[in-house]
Amino acid sequence: MTMIRPVTPDDASAIVDIYNHYVATTTISFEEHPVTPDEMAGRIRDVTAALPWFVYESEGKVAGYAYATKWRARSAYRFSAETSVYVAPGQGGKGIGSALYKTLLEELRAREIHMAIGGIAQPNPASVASIASSSGVCGSSPSACSRRALRMRSGWRHRGRIWRS
Repeated sequence: MTMIRPVTPDDASAIVDIYNHYVATTTISFEEHPVTPDEMAGRIRDVTAALPWFVYESEGKVAGYAYATKWRARSAYRFSAETSVYVAPGQGGKGIGSALYKTLLEELRAREIHMAIGGIAQPNPASVASIASSSGVCGSSPSACSRRALRMRSGWRHRGRIWRS
């Protein structure tokens, strides 16, 4: 059985397993060091105090997750959020990321968030495809590519942005 449900701090270990894979093998997380389950549980508590976080559960295991964070600290940005979606290794191409993204965007809309912004390390065709597959529902549009926006591991990385309004 599969379902998308709100995250709990008890999901932290499963989320860390997914997240740390990307931290160790890619630059898409923009994180340079692995995260502990306690640290992730804290992040979950911080995020869910104001914004949604969902997990995709399949056969009793977390196969992916999606959440939103504040876009900027100033009050005028309170109707905007940054989105993140991660899918467990080996689970890509099954529609998990798109389903999570759709659920997250629907919840953001219900909370009167008018702009959802996804920062995507480039190149990252899987993430772009996941968001694009939801575009008929959410009106996603490419915004910009910030070239050499951050430096990680072996060099400079580009960061693309996609928004939904």
